[in-house]
Amino acid sequence: MAELNTEEEQLEAIKRWWKENGTSLIAGVVIAAAGIFGWKAWESYQANQAEAASVRYQQLLTLASQPTLEDAALTQAREQITALNDEHGGSLYADLATLIEARLAVSDGDLTGARDALSQLIESSDRAYLKDLARLRLARLQLADDDADAALASLDAIDSQALSAQRMDLRGDAQLALGNREDAREAYREALATAEASGQPLFGTQLKLDNLGAEEATL
Repeated sequence: MAELNTEEEQLEAIKRWWKENGTSLIAGVVIAAAGIFGWKAWESYQANQAEAASVRYQQLLTLASQPTLEDAALTQAREQITALNDEHGGSLYADLATLIEARLAVSDGDLTGARDALSQLIESSDRAYLKDLARLRLARLQLADDDADAALASLDAIDSQALSAQRMDLRGDAQLALGNREDAREAYREALATAEASGQPLFGTQLKLDNLGAEEATL
């Protein structure tokens, strides 16, 4: 541009440049605007989905927190669980709903359904703590079903430090069910030490340990 001698030549150069590049420039602006609009629309959709999932989960909590669930309330709770998994699968609310599904199944005497729900969460969730919590609850059900070996396998897969005391307490129960009294004693002791170190109360473990000691003393 600096080498051009007159304003007319500069104007002609600008016109030629616009003719050659104007269309692509406009297209770029339109694409950029569309991208921004699309991103804003996606953010809005995500926010609406999260709000809808939150509302459903709060409704589920209200139903599940009742001391006893009548058939109609239980049906509503299961409908909310299904909706959360169908419409918001993979979300935190869907994972929490699956934990509630397992608890409701236990309350209804459906241990198979509870195990299936917990196994589903372990397989599908990408949230490490919730997976470990599901493993802990699954181990309890496996112990209730007299499958101590399966319970130990579930407990071995738990990594969460926040669940260490409960995991060792349940490991003691599993070892005791297998007749491994010394292993059970060690697990109970570790559970108590972990609970004390973390400041988390662990009820009943000391009594189980005391009962083991008393039984040994009479042999």
